[in-house]
Amino acid sequence: MLSQSFLSRSSLVLSKAFRRSISRTNTAEAFVQPVQSDPAIACLFLNRPQSKNAISVRMLQELQECLETVKFDKSIRALIVRSTSTGSFCAGADLIERRTMTPTQVNKFLVSLRSTLGELESLPMPTIAAIDGPALGGGLELSFACDLRVAGYDVTKIGLPETRLGIIPGAGGTQRAVRLLGMSKAKDLIFTARMLAATEALEWGVVDYVSTAPSSAFDRALQLAQDIVVNAPLALRAAKQALSRATDLPLESGLDFEKASYDLLLTTKDRTEALEAFKAKRPPVFRGE
Repeated sequence: MLSQSFLSRSSLVLSKAFRRSISRTNTAEAFVQPVQSDPAIACLFLNRPQSKNAISVRMLQELQECLETVKFDKSIRALIVRSTSTGSFCAGADLIERRTMTPTQVNKFLVSLRSTLGELESLPMPTIAAIDGPALGGGLELSFACDLRVAGYDVTKIGLPETRLGIIPGAGGTQRAVRLLGMSKAKDLIFTARMLAATEALEWGVVDYVSTAPSSAFDRALQLAQDIVVNAPLALRAAKQALSRATDLPLESGLDFEKASYDLLLTTKDRTEALEAFKAKRPPVFRGE
């Protein structure tokens, strides 16, 4: 476990490095960069600070392009979805832009958003949402498509407010909320359009971790990602695939799928390396082979 002081220093170094690099990418509304201190971890940045990262048509298109790149990049062993600006995550769809769209354009946007979140959910590597600010509507749906969610200790607005706006969650929120929270809590969250603070979201199961002051959600997400990427990348991918199928398959079929995934790993170089490292009482060096 990393110390709080180490995390604070690491966060400062990353922040300075990020500010140097952001000038080269600040025209993009979504982009991917590796963490300089650990290239096996990459960040998918949301970059519309003026609108709390509300999802525009352009951002959505760039998210799709980023996910297509990440999907085939075997050097990325964990992905953190985060904001470029402090105190932000994603405020949902851009309602100002939405008012200028025709019904056909709105429908096309929703279909595209649903597909994009499906692509995020199906990425082969573990994904973490670092929620350092409001996660509302489509923003919370975005986090639901990640494997794990971390909220900043001071975040006060996490929720699905669509019924208050005369609609319902339209990018998978009704379906993923049930799978994550259970039927009753999902209904409560959506029927009431309630806003949860970080600690409440943790109690509800909406998020998996809350950072400890003064650390940010990204600090905690980075620590979590570092705990993940020390493990064998092929095993991580196989575990994610097997876990993701668990709710879709009958138990016996799921067990068969698990065994098939397990058997494929037995002949990998990483499996041999793990056994040799265990015998030599040293940390394994995994190469994803």
